[in-house]
Amino acid sequence: MTGLRINPVRVAEGGVEVAVRLTPRARRNRIEAVVADAAGDAAFRISVTAPPEGGKANAALIALLAKTWRVPKPAIAIAAGPASRSKRLALAGDGPALAARIAAWREENDV
Repeated sequence: MTGLRINPVRVAEGGVEVAVRLTPRARRNRIEAVVADAAGDAAFRISVTAPPEGGKANAALIALLAKTWRVPKPAIAIAAGPASRSKRLALAGDGPALAARIAAWREENDV
Protein backbone atom coordinates (compact mmCIF):
# COMPACT_ATOMS: atom_id res chain seq x y z
CA MET A 1 0.00 0.00 0.00
CA THR A 2 1.45 3.35 -0.97
CA GLY A 3 0.90 6.83 0.36
CA LEU A 4 -0.79 7.87 3.58
CA ARG A 5 -2.11 5.03 5.73
CA ILE A 6 -5.68 5.84 6.67
CA ASN A 7 -7.42 4.13 9.58
CA PRO A 8 -11.10 3.09 9.60
CA VAL A 9 -10.87 1.98 13.26
CA ARG A 10 -11.51 4.36 16.14
CA VAL A 11 -11.27 3.53 19.83
CA ALA A 12 -14.59 4.36 21.48
CA GLU A 13 -16.17 3.89 24.88
CA GLY A 14 -16.64 0.16 25.44
CA GLY A 15 -14.64 -0.98 22.40
CA VAL A 16 -13.96 0.28 18.88
CA GLU A 17 -15.95 1.66 15.98
CA VAL A 18 -15.15 0.41 12.50
CA ALA A 19 -16.25 2.11 9.27
CA VAL A 20 -17.27 -0.27 6.47
CA ARG A 21 -18.27 0.05 2.81
CA LEU A 22 -20.18 -3.19 2.11
CA THR A 23 -20.79 -4.82 -1.27
CA PRO A 24 -23.42 -7.61 -1.17
CA ARG A 25 -23.84 -10.34 -3.80
CA ALA A 26 -20.10 -10.55 -4.44
CA ARG A 27 -18.24 -13.61 -5.71
CA ARG A 28 -16.73 -14.28 -2.30
CA ASN A 29 -16.59 -13.02 1.27
CA ARG A 30 -13.50 -10.90 1.85
CA ILE A 31 -12.04 -7.73 3.27
CA GLU A 32 -10.60 -6.11 0.17
CA ALA A 33 -8.94 -2.84 1.13
CA VAL A 34 -9.18 0.37 3.07
CA VAL A 35 -10.64 3.21 1.03
CA ALA A 36 -11.27 6.89 1.61
CA ASP A 37 -14.35 8.79 0.48
CA ALA A 38 -14.34 12.31 -0.96
CA ALA A 39 -14.27 13.78 2.56
CA GLY A 40 -11.19 11.69 3.41
CA ASP A 41 -12.99 9.37 5.84
CA ALA A 42 -11.60 5.82 5.81
CA ALA A 43 -13.58 2.58 5.59
CA PHE A 44 -12.86 -1.09 5.05
CA ARG A 45 -14.18 -2.16 1.63
CA ILE A 46 -15.78 -5.54 2.30
CA SER A 47 -17.61 -7.94 -0.02
CA VAL A 48 -20.04 -10.69 0.98
CA THR A 49 -21.88 -13.24 -1.14
CA ALA A 50 -25.18 -12.79 0.71
CA PRO A 51 -27.98 -10.65 -0.75
CA PRO A 52 -28.97 -7.42 0.99
CA GLU A 53 -32.52 -8.65 1.73
CA GLY A 54 -33.66 -9.48 5.25
CA GLY A 55 -30.39 -8.54 6.91
CA LYS A 56 -28.52 -11.44 5.27
CA ALA A 57 -25.63 -9.26 4.06
CA ASN A 58 -25.28 -7.68 7.51
CA ALA A 59 -25.22 -11.14 9.13
CA ALA A 60 -22.57 -12.29 6.64
CA LEU A 61 -20.53 -9.16 7.38
CA ILE A 62 -20.64 -9.81 11.12
CA ALA A 63 -19.73 -13.49 10.63
CA LEU A 64 -16.78 -12.57 8.39
CA LEU A 65 -15.38 -9.99 10.81
CA ALA A 66 -15.91 -12.24 13.84
CA LYS A 67 -13.95 -15.05 12.18
CA THR A 68 -11.24 -12.83 10.71
CA TRP A 69 -10.57 -10.71 13.80
CA ARG A 70 -11.35 -13.43 16.38
CA VAL A 71 -14.17 -11.51 18.03
CA PRO A 72 -17.40 -13.15 19.29
CA LYS A 73 -20.35 -12.47 16.97
CA PRO A 74 -22.47 -11.03 19.82
CA ALA A 75 -19.72 -8.44 20.42
CA ILE A 76 -20.29 -6.93 16.95
CA ALA A 77 -23.26 -4.66 16.27
CA ILE A 78 -24.23 -2.34 13.45
CA ALA A 79 -24.21 1.09 15.06
CA ALA A 80 -25.21 3.07 11.95
CA GLY A 81 -26.33 2.36 8.40
CA PRO A 82 -28.02 -1.05 8.64
CA ALA A 83 -29.76 -0.53 5.27
CA SER A 84 -26.88 1.36 3.65
CA ARG A 85 -23.68 0.20 2.00
CA SER A 86 -21.79 2.58 4.31
CA LYS A 87 -21.94 1.29 7.86
CA ARG A 88 -20.40 1.91 11.24
CA LEU A 89 -19.90 -1.15 13.41
CA ALA A 90 -19.38 -1.24 17.15
CA LEU A 91 -17.08 -3.98 18.48
CA ALA A 92 -17.44 -4.41 22.23
CA GLY A 93 -14.41 -5.14 24.37
CA ASP A 94 -11.09 -3.61 25.33
CA GLY A 95 -10.83 -0.79 22.78
CA PRO A 96 -7.04 -0.39 22.64
CA ALA A 97 -6.54 -4.18 22.48
CA LEU A 98 -9.13 -4.57 19.69
CA ALA A 99 -7.61 -1.68 17.74
CA ALA A 100 -4.16 -3.25 18.10
CA ARG A 101 -5.46 -6.66 16.97
CA ILE A 102 -7.07 -5.14 13.87
CA ALA A 103 -3.94 -3.09 13.12
CA ALA A 104 -1.79 -6.24 13.39
CA TRP A 105 -4.19 -8.09 11.07
CA ARG A 106 -3.98 -5.21 8.55
CA GLU A 107 -0.19 -5.32 8.68
CA GLU A 108 -0.08 -9.10 8.18
CA ASN A 109 -2.55 -8.99 5.30
CA ASP A 110 -1.40 -5.73 3.67
CA VAL A 111 -4.87 -4.17 3.89
